[in-house]
Amino acid sequence: MKIRKPYVAGKFYPSDKTELLNLIGRIQETEIDLIKLNLAKNKILGGIVPHAGYIYSAYQAVHFFEILKAAQQKFDTFVIVNPNHTGYGKELNLDPNDAWETPLKTNKTDTELNELLELPYSEEAHKYEHSGEVILPLLQYFIDYDFKIVPITVSVQNYYNAQFVTERLNRASLKLKRKICVISSTDFSHYVSPEEGKNKDKKAINEILKMNPENLIRTVTENKISMCGYGPVATLLEYANSVSDSAKTELLKYGNSGDIYPSSKVVDYASFLIYE
Repeated sequence: MKIRKPYVAGKFYPSDKTELLNLIGRIQETEIDLIKLNLAKNKILGGIVPHAGYIYSAYQAVHFFEILKAAQQKFDTFVIVNPNHTGYGKELNLDPNDAWETPLKTNKTDTELNELLELPYSEEAHKYEHSGEVILPLLQYFIDYDFKIVPITVSVQNYYNAQFVTERLNRASLKLKRKICVISSTDFSHYVSPEEGKNKDKKAINEILKMNPENLIRTVTENKISMCGYGPVATLLEYANSVSDSAKTELLKYGNSGDIYPSSKVVDYASFLIYE
């Protein structure tokens, strides 16, 4: 079995299992009373979560994962759609490894679903990329049943690719009768003042709340919003609209790195639940 080893363990999250469990547990305890657990009664289609170091962004991310944990649904496969920060690979890439390892455990990739997606593979596009990897330990911490993953990196973020991935996901999951949950990985404005970031992000968030993937992409590009994963988010919105006539979005928590270490230049984070 070919296994992808963790690349950013010890950087974005602890490489020691006990330290990692303790860190997530502490953040979970801090946030638990603020989490909208009533949303767990809905049919979950996916979520948007940040991918920075856990000490900064897990305060937003745990809101989605706690709701996912409390839901009655069980998913066969979590499709993790994330931006490509490294430049390796093609505009859309699957990972050829049979499994991904973290300090917590190892999860198999859904190789059957991968094959039916008929997207190019690139080990390099995933090997050095953090924005998909950081999602997995959180999934492993909160989800207590067996699941597989399908990581997809996106380097060309446009509406065509959002539609393209959605069409392939729908076709493949229906053929295999897979219950899938799509998780989009993104941070919002980067290295701006808290005020500027909030003002710019609000424009993108409004399009997310309106479930409008095409306008989201237009808004981000026209307003030069440094949201690194708007393509993966557009993919999730497009997917949700394709499988439900009543898909909705709920903003779970918004914040920035300055909440942890005050600074005049911050990175913004948000988590959302997509459901019907």
